[in-house]
Amino acid sequence: MGSWGETDAPLEMDSGEKRLNELGYKQELRRDMSFFKTLAITFSCMAVFTGTPLYGQSLLYAGPASLIWGWVVVTFFTWFVGAAMAEICSSFPTTGSLYFWAAHLAGPRWGPFASWCCAWLETIGCISGISAQAYSGAQALQMIILLSTGTNTGGGYFAPGASSWLAGGVVVITMLPLVAKTTQPASYVFGHFEMAPESTGISSKPYAVIMSVLLSNYCLYGYDSAAHLTEETKGADRTGPVAILLAIGIISVFGWAYNLALTFSIKDPKYLYDVNNETGGALVPAQIIYDAFYGRYHNSAGAVVFLCIIWGSFFFCGLSVTTTAARIVYALSRDNGIPFSPIWRRIHPKHKVPVNAVWLSAFISAVLGLPILKLNVIFTAIISVSTIGWVGGYAIPIFARLVMAEDNFNPGPFYLGRARRPVCLVAFLWICYTCSAFLLPTLYPITWNTFNYAPVALGIVLALVMLWWVLDARRWFKGPVRNIDVEIDRSV
Repeated sequence: MGSWGETDAPLEMDSGEKRLNELGYKQELRRDMSFFKTLAITFSCMAVFTGTPLYGQSLLYAGPASLIWGWVVVTFFTWFVGAAMAEICSSFPTTGSLYFWAAHLAGPRWGPFASWCCAWLETIGCISGISAQAYSGAQALQMIILLSTGTNTGGGYFAPGASSWLAGGVVVITMLPLVAKTTQPASYVFGHFEMAPESTGISSKPYAVIMSVLLSNYCLYGYDSAAHLTEETKGADRTGPVAILLAIGIISVFGWAYNLALTFSIKDPKYLYDVNNETGGALVPAQIIYDAFYGRYHNSAGAVVFLCIIWGSFFFCGLSVTTTAARIVYALSRDNGIPFSPIWRRIHPKHKVPVNAVWLSAFISAVLGLPILKLNVIFTAIISVSTIGWVGGYAIPIFARLVMAEDNFNPGPFYLGRARRPVCLVAFLWICYTCSAFLLPTLYPITWNTFNYAPVALGIVLALVMLWWVLDARRWFKGPVRNIDVEIDRSV
């Protein structure tokens, strides 16, 4: 190799691009993302404020202690999932990520079917995730309009449902408890357990705790976005795994701090759910923030500013999730896995991004969100479908990695070694629990307005996907399709 001063020395190929070529893909997307940009998009997909719409319900199920300590428990198990995925990402730095991993790790016999299932779970999870973020942002905007026009008790307008933000998150987390004149003691935040069977219909303590912890389950995923960006990131076989783990670390700390800030700042727990309060009982965190600022400054200006920060977080989270969803659609269409694949895999000649895949993802997510205009409970179903699809997609490659022979695995720079089997086992079991929890009814008694439609919606879609596989796709879908002919060098 020549020195830095030698201008005639050939440029060294990026390690991520080299590994991509070995896996059978040519470099088509522009590889110019830095580690920081990849981390920022990954962090945005998780977002500090993602769980804001679920906070009130989680607090109602079992009180603050279950909510606060539930976050710690979920964080602990999330690290196992993140470590397992980081190892696989280091070995397979491709935009297809999860379904590509599943195809290679499951072997030639089961690879196509594993890849097919994983690809569609990914697609369902990410596209419905766009809808979830859009509705969450609409809720925050609804509160901004309401508080800016006089509050629910003062004649305000209650509208019908319709990485720079990390700094904003820090402001909210640190300022809210300082502004609030009335705060809750630590004994309430960390030790108070209280159920509300008259509101939720749930009288079982274990069931109530499971429901309360759904907030944490919902917030702590999306870190695979770093893997979907590996074909656009420099040195992706190294930076991809680090971005996954660092995103988990950041969101674990700041998400917990946000929940603590909200809970310490509660003025009157019962008043939060009153439909006659200033926010109409529609968004509990908005009422907490309003109470804090109105109690000290006798106006809602500060609350509106904080809610604008939260709304901005949802907006940029939605953009990041759309970016991830489009990369999944692009990768799957590149392998002829969806109808009209040639259209969706087109790359913009100048910007080198899959524009058609972006529009397809945005359009489908908008259609998915339309039922919310008539029935708010559909939002719960969309959140459940998004979580089950997205997190369920993690389970397939992790299980394949768990059972495969170690000699068949070509490790990247991030390698778990002997720890991979216990790590993958814990990760797989935790994913199974998470997906099961989101299929449960969230309110009793079960009526048309309280029913969790996620099992029905997900069941119909997956049944169609499986029927397509049995009748047709199994004959032609063989998993990831190589688009360059290279000899894979397996020497170590």
